[in-house]
Amino acid sequence: MNQIGSLQQLSRSLSQPLFLLPAIAVVLAAGHLLQSFGFTEAANWLSWAGKGLLTMLPYFFAMGVALGMSNNSGTAGMAALAGMLIFYQISLHAGSSEMEPTVLVGILFGLLAGYVHERWSNLKLPEYLQFFAGARFVMLVMLIFSLGLALVLMLINPFLLQGIAFLGNEVLEMGSFGVFLYGVLHRVLVAFGMHHILNNLVWFQMGEYTDGSGFTVTGDLPRFFAGDPTAGTYMAGLYPIMMFALPAVAMAIIHESREDLRPKVFKTYMSAALGSLLTGITEPIEFAFLFAAPYLFIAHALLTGGAMWITAELGIRHGFSFSAGAIDYVVNFHLSERAWLIIPIGIVFGLIYYLLFRFAIRRFQIPTPGRIEGSLLDDMAGDLMHRTPLIIQALGGKDNLIDIQACITRLRIRVKNDRWIDRHALRTLGAAGVIRLGGGHVQVVFGTYSELIRDELLKRLRKDAKQVWLLAPLQGKMMPIEDVPDTIFAKKIVGNGVAFMPDRGELVSPVAGVVRNVYPTMHAIGIESEEGLEILLHIGIETSTLNGAGFQACVEEGDTVKPGQLLIKFDIPYIKKQGRSLVTPMVITNGERVASWSFAPYTHVKKAQTSVMSVLLKEDSTNGGEKR
Repeated sequence: MNQIGSLQQLSRSLSQPLFLLPAIAVVLAAGHLLQSFGFTEAANWLSWAGKGLLTMLPYFFAMGVALGMSNNSGTAGMAALAGMLIFYQISLHAGSSEMEPTVLVGILFGLLAGYVHERWSNLKLPEYLQFFAGARFVMLVMLIFSLGLALVLMLINPFLLQGIAFLGNEVLEMGSFGVFLYGVLHRVLVAFGMHHILNNLVWFQMGEYTDGSGFTVTGDLPRFFAGDPTAGTYMAGLYPIMMFALPAVAMAIIHESREDLRPKVFKTYMSAALGSLLTGITEPIEFAFLFAAPYLFIAHALLTGGAMWITAELGIRHGFSFSAGAIDYVVNFHLSERAWLIIPIGIVFGLIYYLLFRFAIRRFQIPTPGRIEGSLLDDMAGDLMHRTPLIIQALGGKDNLIDIQACITRLRIRVKNDRWIDRHALRTLGAAGVIRLGGGHVQVVFGTYSELIRDELLKRLRKDAKQVWLLAPLQGKMMPIEDVPDTIFAKKIVGNGVAFMPDRGELVSPVAGVVRNVYPTMHAIGIESEEGLEILLHIGIETSTLNGAGFQACVEEGDTVKPGQLLIKFDIPYIKKQGRSLVTPMVITNGERVASWSFAPYTHVKKAQTSVMSVLLKEDSTNGGEKR
């Protein structure tokens, strides 16, 4: 695994324990609300629960990192927890009073458990010792290594504490400029999915606070929830960006879209704007311009730093459990200081972003969604099962996939060869962006549907049923079969499939197979795939009456063809002049062999470069292309 890939996996692992924080915030907020109404005992219970979970953060980080580094192996999580308990007992009886479990210690034990699991989980021993192999050997090795790591930490603990304190003090002494730098780096690292590494340093390592009861926490985020009057500086400045600025970018994208595409863009990016406003999930908006206009993303990073500098200078403190959205703003408002100023600051930044992005999109003709036909994150939930097989194909096929993980907004995938990935097809299927990190590590941003897509991909990959993908047989606009201006095709009397409005006069094979029929008028061709599917490609409607004029067959009956191989050339201007429709259906005529159908979004496609249709064959139909 290359270094970038390792950092990507570490970043994803560090994000897993963060799923607990919203629950902690809600519990503490509920306790504060009950306290204000005089329910002191109930408020104390909730306060104990919330602070108890904060105290256990090192253990959650140990388990979360171990799970993330081992593809969610329960054995690795248990090993990390065992290591932390060993460390706790040794530090309790043999260490100093200052030697307590911290988030950093949890991360170290999580990394150790992940390494031990990766290295020895598949160990094979002689038959009479095999009982001790596998998970049992992992736990045994982890116990030994944990003793060693605990000893090392005991020896270096004074220097480690001094180093963390020095780094934290240096950053804090930078004041508002340090907050500005953090804001800029935070947005830049979002593009690579590695912002959790920086966040972990600032949110969970920097600064220490002990309350009146002796409860001690470190990091800007836990200190904020523990009641530290100096915490929240490194989170407050993100609220104006996520609640106002990026929703304004979504509005600019909507207003600069083509009128014919605006309803679809409005639906997609209004949802993205609300997601950013309420929950602080911003990637669906940011990736709309990250690749199309990187310089705008740089401006966005600098403006984010500027917003954080302003909030720091004004002494605004606010925090969040998940991200800087309106829900966290309201839930945690009771712990904040001067947080009302975020609203006017956010309005100003929203106006700046809106004007800047509308001007840039129009002035530099930036191809944001809705200016050209392409990817839109709409109707993903209802169409997820149908898109999943096509997503697998766009990722290079089942055999190209090594590992599939997901965080909140993106798939984190390891593949054998990232050159086999079809970025255009992924964007057509709803991806906001595709990032190649090298070494086979790829990120695909699907927004908040990423975890659902990961689950569907894993379900599909576990199935042994035969999947057949059909490529686009020509270049043009894909359309539903029901829209074909011919009753026989529209009512699926011939078979089920899709249709195309071509803009180039070349028909290619959508599958590997054998040419079974070339009609004498050369307007249609029949192919039998290797799996035995009978596919009819019919160029235009009522074109048989042209008696072959305007058509040139490039293959003969009995020829073996490959996907993308040229089948027929046809003269688009001539066919139009004869008053014939160019709508070209592609249907499977023996649909009784198909168990389920999947169709890509109906948009513009390139011949042989996009999987437009996928079918799952019935179990008794997976015996190849046997003639009947």
